[in-house]
This record gives sequence, structure tokens and C-alpha cells, in this order.
Amino acid sequence: MKKIIIAGLGPGSPEDMTPAVMEAVKEADIVVGYKYYFQFIKPFIKSDCECIDTGMKKERERAEMAFKLAEQGNTVVVISSGDAGIYGMAPLIYEMKRERVTNGLPADIEVMSLPGISAFQKAASLLGAPIGHDLCIISLSDLMTPWEVIERRIKAAAIGDFVTAIYNPKSHGRYWQLYRLQELFLQERDADTPVGYVRQAGREEQEIKLTTLGDFNPEDIDMFTVVLIGNSQSYIAEGKFITPRGYYSSCKLSESSAEKPGQQIMIESFRTIEKELKHQNYPLDHKWALLHAIHTTADFNMEDILYTDEGAVETLYNKVKNGEITTIVTDVTMVTSGIRKGALQRLGIEAKCYLQDARVAEYASNNNITRTQAGIRLAIEEHPNALFAFGNAPTALMELCDLIRKGKAHPAGIIAAPVGFVHVKESKHMVKPFKDIPKIIVEGRKGGSNLAATLCNAILTFDDAAQLKPGRDL
Repeated sequence: MKKIIIAGLGPGSPEDMTPAVMEAVKEADIVVGYKYYFQFIKPFIKSDCECIDTGMKKERERAEMAFKLAEQGNTVVVISSGDAGIYGMAPLIYEMKRERVTNGLPADIEVMSLPGISAFQKAASLLGAPIGHDLCIISLSDLMTPWEVIERRIKAAAIGDFVTAIYNPKSHGRYWQLYRLQELFLQERDADTPVGYVRQAGREEQEIKLTTLGDFNPEDIDMFTVVLIGNSQSYIAEGKFITPRGYYSSCKLSESSAEKPGQQIMIESFRTIEKELKHQNYPLDHKWALLHAIHTTADFNMEDILYTDEGAVETLYNKVKNGEITTIVTDVTMVTSGIRKGALQRLGIEAKCYLQDARVAEYASNNNITRTQAGIRLAIEEHPNALFAFGNAPTALMELCDLIRKGKAHPAGIIAAPVGFVHVKESKHMVKPFKDIPKIIVEGRKGGSNLAATLCNAILTFDDAAQLKPGRDL
């Protein structure tokens, strides 16, 4: 039987060559390929097997020679590195067979393709597990594909949040394309997105490097390098590049082994919000609070009006975790009601509103102040180091500021989100001068109990933010 076998050799090392390919090479009468790859099969070919080199960039001539030799009754093996079906010889030979049949040439030559380990697969295994979810492969070679088409595909991969493997990333004549790819990806992905690249994967000259999209230097890359760019869930842990199989999956498990339907909806909401943000490169703890605020209000103006002190969310979470914060004091009961009970219980925190305290009405009447002001004064007496969250009453926030200035209070943190039209803006301005108190502020007139509560929840669930995974108890 006249036969052409198209064989993918893998990256080059014998342990990465499939048994089927080894067997085909052993049976070959003639091997056709680029001479550089003959070294990888030399131990397996028959003593009388002829190896024919067609030179670099001679793919069509290689295919024509394979058909000519097969017509003479030879078993011909055409070799490619990696997988012959990925930027290899397989498509060309199948197309040529179809063309030959159309032109009336003999059709009795069997063509079969044997898969090999592609360079991106080998590189991925060396980097860790970067291709655990949806992925695509893009070649930057514009020899046969116009750059306009390549750039359109790059944009689609970046927008689509695909893990992306880059072939033919750079050559002596193509020095700028990889820079352009990095620029396009940074328009859609965070600068901290993991990037890994491997040079000469599976060969003696092998080099492995992990970095980020922002720090990635195209000057480190050559034509023997495969580049892998992670998606928005990818991360680096213990020197390994990992892309979770499911959206927002995490190394640490939630209390339940399976996500509840409500959590799945929230997860998808967070992902949608993140994609629609005007800016992507926020510090993680600010972004975590922002996602919660927008998720609660469906108001993307939060991106312009949510203020957080540098590191405020992370600082307050650490205070909770370390036992420095044991109480959250709220101005109204609706804020307390919106704070996740499971998170409070898990962290050993009490959320408390003094508005319904029996002492408040009398205290307010005797001192000619509002009940919310009275509640804050009582709270300060009993919980001077609490986290204070305001979602309704600017007078309560102003009362706390006055007590701080008089040296009678030093809260662990302040969430300033009262809503309304009288003294609201001023109350928020009053908070900012306290530089040593971590603050989260909803600027302007907007705010509300729901916002104050969700910002508390952002603090209590910050341990999930590394994977942008919403809080565990819904």
C-alpha cells in the first residue's frame, strides 16, 4: 500500500515522542523533513532508511517529494516537530492530496497523521498548569497570514479571556509584533496576569521563565520560544503557573464542596462587572471593594466615587483576622442586617447597632441630639476600637468625627456611606483628615445601608480576593 505518514515528533526528547510515532519511523523506507529534526529520530530508523532534507521554508517541495516517493511504493514518513497538525505539515499534505485528485492524478496513496506533543503543551507542563481552561494558539508569523488578521485574533483572544499560547513570537525581521501583542493584551488584562515562556522546550538548551504581563520583556524572546499568557483567573503559586479549571476556583475550599446556585450567579456578576470597568489596574483591595459596591447597586459611577485609603480593605481584614477588631458598629439596623452572618460567625465578629438600645431615646432627649448621634456616643463608650459603618445618618458620622477630634475615640476603621442631601457631603469631607484611621468613603450624595453593609462584607471576605472569588456564605 502506498502510504504517507505525517508524524509529529514532539519537542525533540525521546521521552516526549509517542510510541505510535516511534513505530512509524522504524517502519519508514524514507523520511522527509528538515535536516535539523533528523537527529531526534536517528536512534529509531532502519539502517537502510533514507533521510531526505528539503531545507527550511520548503514545505510545499517537501509535500510534493513525499507524494512522488510514495507513488514509487515507499512508506514515506514526513516529520514535523511538535504536533504535525499545529503549524505543521499535515494540513498541506491533505490539501495537496485533494488537489491531486481534482487534477486526475492517482488517488491510491493513503495519508494518515500521527499526533505529537506540541510545543505549547510541553512548555505548559514545565511551567505548571497554565492551560487548565479555555485556550487558543496564535502565530505571530505574517509570512502567510496578513498582520491585520493576526491583530484581530489577538484582540479577540484578549477580550475573550483565553489563555493564549504564542508561536513564532519573534525573528530577526519581526521585532515589533510581540510588543504590539503585549500592548493589546494590557488593554484587556491586568498587568499582574501571569506570563510564562520556555525556550527550546524539552531540549538540552531549555530555559524556563515566569513573569507578569506588565513586566514581560519581548527582548527575552526568540523564535525558539513559546510564550503562554494566562487568563484573569491564572495565578502563580510556589513557582508554578496555574489556571484553575473553573471560573474563580481557588486552592482553598469553601465550607461546602460545591458552589450553590446563588454563589454561581454572584460569581458571574463579579466577572461581568470586572470586564466593564473603565480601568483594570486598581490595587486588589480597592477593586474588591469596588466590585462589591457595583454588584450591590448596579451603579458603575461607583468607579468614580468610591474612595479607599491605600491598603484600607486589606488592613481592616488583617485587624479582623488578628482579633484587633471584634465589633462592627453601624448607624442603623439595616446596615447590620446586610452584613453576612456566616462571615461574622466564622471570624468571631459582632455587628451591633445602638439605635434600638433602651438607653438611646433618653440620652438623645437629655442632650438634645439625634438618636443616631446618641447611639454613636454609647458605642464609643463600650467599643472605642470598633469598625464603624455608616449607611444612613450623616449626623452620626459627624458625631464620630467630633469625638475623634476631642480625643475620645480612635476607631479601627470607618466606612462612610451615608446618603442624602443635608450635610452628607460635608460629613464625608470631615472623615478624610484622620490619616491614621483606614477609611472607605462613598463620595458625594450617594450611599445607603446596602452600600455600607456590602463594604463591610468586602472587608470580611478579603481572603477570597486573590482569586476574585466572592464571599463564601450567601
